[in-house]
Amino acid sequence: MTTSRRILLIEGHPDPSAERLNHALVTAYADGATAAGHEVRRIAVGALEFPLLKTADAWHHGALPPALQPAQDGMAWAEHVVIFFPLWLGDMPALLKAFLEQVARPGFAVGPEGPKPFGRKPLSGRSARVVVTMGMPALAYRWYFRAHSVKSLERNILGFVGFAPIHETLIGSVENLGATGVARWLKKLKQLGEQST
Repeated sequence: MTTSRRILLIEGHPDPSAERLNHALVTAYADGATAAGHEVRRIAVGALEFPLLKTADAWHHGALPPALQPAQDGMAWAEHVVIFFPLWLGDMPALLKAFLEQVARPGFAVGPEGPKPFGRKPLSGRSARVVVTMGMPALAYRWYFRAHSVKSLERNILGFVGFAPIHETLIGSVENLGATGVARWLKKLKQLGEQST
């Protein structure tokens, strides 16, 4: 029997439409987690309105946009965070990156003085999973491109602020999945939700 966990699901697709595969994957994970007795909160980044950070001063001293306070609260509350996004131009969509820049402020995700490579990390004690959809085959992304953007997110953002362990799920050739392939991935994500991994 799996111990109940607090799980935050971040839907990083800029289009909040329920027709997107990312939305279906988040829902499948949430359904599995809820059925297994885990507590789940969801954030759809594409449904939020917030400004871009443009200066170091704004990042260090500016106020967190009110629309993102639930995201910070959710990350503080969570024991496990799952980030879903489509691969765009080889990386996460710009809106998701802007969201993470806003949320990961000094005093919350990094020490009050800013990032430090060593020492205690404010978000330690939380695990994470990154779920990425893409048009290319996942094996090509993983082996030829070395999954560089996912590794950067895991090492330079999530790992840097204390998340560990961090797992990944890469879903490739999404245009060719068909109904059977989509159903297979929805089943897999539901199982991951049940296991809260």
